[in-house]
Amino acid sequence: MKLRAAALIAAAALLFASVASAQFGRRLDSSVDAHMARPNSFDGRWHYCRAIYRMNPRGDGGTWLTDYPLADIDVSIRLSELTKTNVGFDAPGQPQHLIVRLTGDELYECPFIMMQEVGRLAFNNEDATRLRSYLLKGGFLWVDDFWGSYAWEVWASQIRKVFPPDEYPIVDVPKDHPIFHTMFDLPGIPQVPSIGFWLGTGSTSERGHDSAQVHARAISDRSGRVMVFMTHNTDVSDSWEREAEDAQYFYKFSVVGYHVAMNVLLYAMTH
Repeated sequence: MKLRAAALIAAAALLFASVASAQFGRRLDSSVDAHMARPNSFDGRWHYCRAIYRMNPRGDGGTWLTDYPLADIDVSIRLSELTKTNVGFDAPGQPQHLIVRLTGDELYECPFIMMQEVGRLAFNNEDATRLRSYLLKGGFLWVDDFWGSYAWEVWASQIRKVFPPDEYPIVDVPKDHPIFHTMFDLPGIPQVPSIGFWLGTGSTSERGHDSAQVHARAISDRSGRVMVFMTHNTDVSDSWEREAEDAQYFYKFSVVGYHVAMNVLLYAMTH
């Protein structure tokens, strides 16, 4: 299974440039309103759910819309190709990726939620209460693409509103954890830079010495199930969004970026 999936990803690289414009549906409506989750958005199939968050005026980084919509589209397509997951597609064959509010009931329909650039995030009391409820009921949150010690402290200060550290500590994920071995055997999380940074500098650490080490951290429930997975000092989702833009970037970062995605998403659906 692992070898076959790896071969499929490698084969996709040979066709990515010609297929991208037709496959990724840039012609379709990618507006926020068109993809806001509504009660009738869910039909039992899998949907990529991107969560909206409030902006922190003292934060660091981009916004909750970073990498939208191509990261959402591309990883949905790859999940449908590389696994037996029943991914939601519309009639023209485009993934039905969704945007959800933490305070909306639609949140509880999502198999997982993704947040980008969480160094700019702020939770109020209602956000924290609703997110805690979702996660303790079996939900899963993956946060990605935030760099450096300051962005980490901003994020940590906000997630502590959801899960106080004495009750649910943040821990480094050990290399033998199932999340690194669900579909592919991974030694950890790779450092994936944004394509612009890599093409401009040839480097992977976007904040120099302050982001030299990638962190894979988690908050688990009392049974040991990971509820919050944090990939810090890396931009895994850019490897999905930018897969069709540069062949070298694809081979160096996108293939392993999809390995990470498959592992995390399958873990979220099976634990």
